[in-house]
Amino acid sequence: MKLVVLERNSAGTDIDVSCFEKFGEVVCYPNTVANNTAERVKDADIIIANKAPMNETTLKDASNVKLICLFATGFDNVDLSYCKNRGIKVANVVNYCTATVAQHTLLLALALSEKIAFYDNYVKSGAYSAQDRFSNFDRTFYDLEGKTWGIVGMGTIGRRVAGLAQAFGCKVVFYSASGQSSCTDYERVEFDRLLQESDILSLHCPLSDRTRGLLNKDAFAKMKNTAILVNVARGPVVDTQALYDALVSGQIAGAGLDVLEQEPMAKDNPLAQIKDSTKLIITPHMAWASLESRTHLVEEVAKNIEAFLHGENRNVVNL
Repeated sequence: MKLVVLERNSAGTDIDVSCFEKFGEVVCYPNTVANNTAERVKDADIIIANKAPMNETTLKDASNVKLICLFATGFDNVDLSYCKNRGIKVANVVNYCTATVAQHTLLLALALSEKIAFYDNYVKSGAYSAQDRFSNFDRTFYDLEGKTWGIVGMGTIGRRVAGLAQAFGCKVVFYSASGQSSCTDYERVEFDRLLQESDILSLHCPLSDRTRGLLNKDAFAKMKNTAILVNVARGPVVDTQALYDALVSGQIAGAGLDVLEQEPMAKDNPLAQIKDSTKLIITPHMAWASLESRTHLVEEVAKNIEAFLHGENRNVVNL
């Protein structure tokens, strides 16, 4: 049995992946892109991948492949129909990073709403030491209590964020992009109402035809000029140029992003021009990546492989 780990570093070099060795020969590559995927998987029985494309082009010469395990929940880069037709099972990992993504969502929202970057710089610049009063609150900030927190995508992460927001005294409303949400714990509203009422709007939805470009020019025009947007879902859910225009013009007050339309960030991304961290905070797609989450991710992939070898369909998404 040969296992090929295409993007070993996507789990972090501080995480031990030796648990895979009990299943057979393991070949690890730090990173893999489309150009070299096919060559690297041609002799594999099991592929462990993340962003590397898994489709007919990359798999047609990999005649031994029986299982693809993802270092991820999403399977945007996998042609599930092709794999099913080939008899290749695809297994993902669910709910491994719920706590840390929810935590990061609150971090971005709080940092922006309280203008933390301004006040940290105020102290470190020496301005605080030079003033003659004990306090400074030159940049207005507000309580979360009593505000409306809107959510797009009331799945596992959305529900965790909703609970945290409620603990801060927020009213929680949500929009179901699929229209199929079974959540009854919070008020479900139409998209326009979500935009109009949300003081903080956080995105936790998968990328689909319904959600691509969901936050666009028209959407931003309907939001409060005091509103804060947090995107920890997928970059293309937000129209980059429209967000830039909304921030620069003051249509919304701020945005916290952990995901972008192109990753790594394109050098010509207009958002790179906004240096004011009280208006925009961007983190490099790391909301999911706490030590605990990455450890759990590797452990879950190992369990998926073990189940497969025992004839079980654990977390298989293309049955």
